[in-house]
Amino acid sequence: MGHRFSRRKLDGTEDLSPGRFSVSEEAPPHYSSYSTGSETAVSMETPTRRPSEVVNSRQDNRRPSIYSTMDAMPHLEFYANATATGRIRRSRPSLETLRKAVDDAESGSNTGDSGRGSVSALQESGNESKENGAGGKTAQPVRFGWVTGVMVRCMLNIWGVILFLRLSWITSQAGILLTWLIILMSVLVTSITALSVSAISTNGRVSSGGAYFMISRTLGPELGGPIGVVFSFANALACALNTVGFSETVRDLLIEYDSQIVDSINDVRIIGSITVTVLLLISLAGMEWESKTQILFFLVLMVSFINYFVGTLIPATPQKQSIGVFGYRSEIFLENLFPDWRGPEGDFFRMFAIFFPSAIGILAGANISGDLKEPEIAIPRGTLMAIFWTTVSYLAISSTVGACVLRDASGNMNDSLPLNFTEACEGLSCGLGWNFTECQQSGTCSFGLSNSFQVLIQVSGFGPLIYAVFKCKKAELNVIAPLISNFFLCSYALINFSCFHASNTNSPGWRPSFRYFSPWTGLFGAVISVVLMFLLTWWAALIAFGLIIFLFGYVVYKKPEVNWGSSVQASTYNMALSYSVSLAGVEDHVKNYRPQCLVLTGPPTLRPALVDFVGSFTKNVSLMICGDILMDDEKSVSQRNSNEMIKWLNQRKVRSFYTSFKASDLREGARHLLQASGLGKMKPNILVMGFKMNWQESSSKGIEDYINTIYDAFDSNHGVCVLRMMDGLDIRDELETEVNQAFEVDEAIESDDQISDNTVNDQIKTVFQSKQGKKTIDVYWISDDGGLTLLVPYLLTRRKRWRRSKVRVFIIGEQQTMENDRKEMKTLLQRFRLDVHDVIVMTDSERPPLAKNMRRFEEMLAPFRLNEGQLDERTAQQQRTEFPWKVTDKEMDALRLKSEKKVRLNEIIRRNSKYAALVLVSLPVPQADCPSSLYMSWLDTLSCGLHCPVLLIRGNQQNVMTFYCQ
Repeated sequence: MGHRFSRRKLDGTEDLSPGRFSVSEEAPPHYSSYSTGSETAVSMETPTRRPSEVVNSRQDNRRPSIYSTMDAMPHLEFYANATATGRIRRSRPSLETLRKAVDDAESGSNTGDSGRGSVSALQESGNESKENGAGGKTAQPVRFGWVTGVMVRCMLNIWGVILFLRLSWITSQAGILLTWLIILMSVLVTSITALSVSAISTNGRVSSGGAYFMISRTLGPELGGPIGVVFSFANALACALNTVGFSETVRDLLIEYDSQIVDSINDVRIIGSITVTVLLLISLAGMEWESKTQILFFLVLMVSFINYFVGTLIPATPQKQSIGVFGYRSEIFLENLFPDWRGPEGDFFRMFAIFFPSAIGILAGANISGDLKEPEIAIPRGTLMAIFWTTVSYLAISSTVGACVLRDASGNMNDSLPLNFTEACEGLSCGLGWNFTECQQSGTCSFGLSNSFQVLIQVSGFGPLIYAVFKCKKAELNVIAPLISNFFLCSYALINFSCFHASNTNSPGWRPSFRYFSPWTGLFGAVISVVLMFLLTWWAALIAFGLIIFLFGYVVYKKPEVNWGSSVQASTYNMALSYSVSLAGVEDHVKNYRPQCLVLTGPPTLRPALVDFVGSFTKNVSLMICGDILMDDEKSVSQRNSNEMIKWLNQRKVRSFYTSFKASDLREGARHLLQASGLGKMKPNILVMGFKMNWQESSSKGIEDYINTIYDAFDSNHGVCVLRMMDGLDIRDELETEVNQAFEVDEAIESDDQISDNTVNDQIKTVFQSKQGKKTIDVYWISDDGGLTLLVPYLLTRRKRWRRSKVRVFIIGEQQTMENDRKEMKTLLQRFRLDVHDVIVMTDSERPPLAKNMRRFEEMLAPFRLNEGQLDERTAQQQRTEFPWKVTDKEMDALRLKSEKKVRLNEIIRRNSKYAALVLVSLPVPQADCPSSLYMSWLDTLSCGLHCPVLLIRGNQQNVMTFYCQ
């Protein structure tokens, strides 16, 4: 695509004034572009420009290389992502352009053509200057720094309903020490995840999309899609959590002032709907308004914190003491230091599950990565700072509230003790002048850390100020919080795993600028997240993983056509490389033999039947390589896009490689492909070709190349397969005129609009893609080739389309020994563990062929006869030397018996396999002195007259099947 793009740019500069380029190294001219209305002019400037002009000149950044005026120095814009900026990507000159430009320069051309590439670059610079000029200014989106864009945003998401409504209750249940452990465990998970996020976000520029973008571009769409859905659902639950908290706060305030809207339940729904609508309007107003709102909320929170800590220092009034608030007391701190589990929710992991959502806001900054000035700096710095300060606040609040408030209090002023009291009193409150024994024993205490969720409001200097934050009932919060914990832990597990996976693939593309991470911490974070998911709420964990597996399978099935350079691709390469190297040290064994095929398809799009047939027995079994030999008179290799061929193969669900090779003829290209294709033990052992239907009209060299290609395959110890179909394999002419009768348009396979005009857009359905039903696969095993002739039909019958087909094996025998031959072959096939429907012994193969068929054979071969009887000896000898492919009378007589057997075998095949789905016939191996035209006529004779596909097949005479277990 690069050379085409460059050519278009070059062509687009024909209306520019040609510039003269000096080759002087002492004073090279400078060029600048300027806009004059709708035109772009190019001017030459002397080297005496002012330094400021040199600095401001964009062309200085696009200066040519010392090698050529067309070549360009390295520049940032050559590597910019055009899709991310929405602008045309600047490209360096292609090799094709440089080669042509060098030729022009060396020929002494000083015309504008030699500098056309540079002029094009100048034109582009001018266009950009025009776009960015005063007359063409466009509004730039708001970009945020690491403080307002990440740190403040993360802190606001971390501080929330759990902090104000559950931290004091968790402290009462778990005690200060275990509460700190819960906080630090949560921080450990989020900190490791933050390190992973920082590494991923600094491995290249992060665009919009946040966590989903980072995971999908690291692990690929298969895992990016599912985790994106789960993460979105988790955020929706978090939004519901905070919305319910806020709505119930407003509802309770309305109840206090006797101003209900409808009733307690519907009031929450109405207030919640209004709240979400207002937040939506703020978001629609733009990131600038949303950021201002965030700052306002942050200031409110800061005032709330100050209000709380000031309240802990204010001496407690009798009213506060009645509800358990006494200010800082060492005895209260020591009492609350250890756990006091109460109720069905009283255990460590339940407290962890309820608290963990308070730490889930670490991705808030990464979620707006597209709106950050420098996301690679802002995300690590802002996220880690937010975790640090919020951790300090959680530790400080849990310890201070545990040092100021009792676990149980009645709120009754009459429970205060006189100086000399004699009534029974138990517990820490007695030493503080209050008797809460009765409510403690009866479990009716309404205040204190263990009973009230409004402790922070009660401790604060001005309680109603905390209402600006949150208030929520126990039931809804304790149900929603574990669900949120599971989904966020699932997201964190995949984020950490993606960082670990990307690090362990050793991909050169994994180069994060953030160095303070380790792949093993990422793996630990992933494992601990999964473990915590099941320890917290096992059924929610199963739901989360079930959802991810389902979505993963769906994305894999849909196979989105995206290429993000994911770590999965890098891992696939690593495994392939490792296994290929390991396989090189493994000795070959007949039990592990696989037919690895080099298929001379040319462009696969023009011979779909050949591709489909070989793919039918190699898919998920063995190697398949589509070889495209480019002759000298054809297009160059660079003009036939390999990616388009591979895309076509993938769209057709054929698992094959594609390789092209430029050669002077078919034989040379095939010989090189046979030698060079593959990797280690993963290399072809079978050459597959299409039958040359036009061989009688072809040049003598064409026939020689075709037959010699088969000879070369035999000489290199490869098996050979030649596929023939009644209407041929090449569909080029049929696509231009009418539909080939052997093919039909497949409406189920949609065409890809992105395939270029040089590629066949319409997917053609061949007979090998249809269900074969109960038709037979007839195998004429004339010569023992090691078993390849039997192995191919067995592999075919393993496919769904061929599963109901019945295999029949035809062998040559005599009338007297027919039953013994049949039993012997059946025994052999049983030992091979092949499910063969029937074995048929051909006892009439020795009969002479019909005269009309033999006459047809001789007429077909007549143009290739030397006819020595009509020539003198000298002329005949000269023609034998000049035309070795012609058949002499002597050769014809010597090989007449073989020719008659081929004609007779064809008669038998046509009689017995008229309704077969596929016919396989042993390919004859000729002697080295057999004329190519005679051998070609044998192949034609063996396979003619059949409406079904015919495969002429021959192994390399080495066993590919065995009935031994070792």
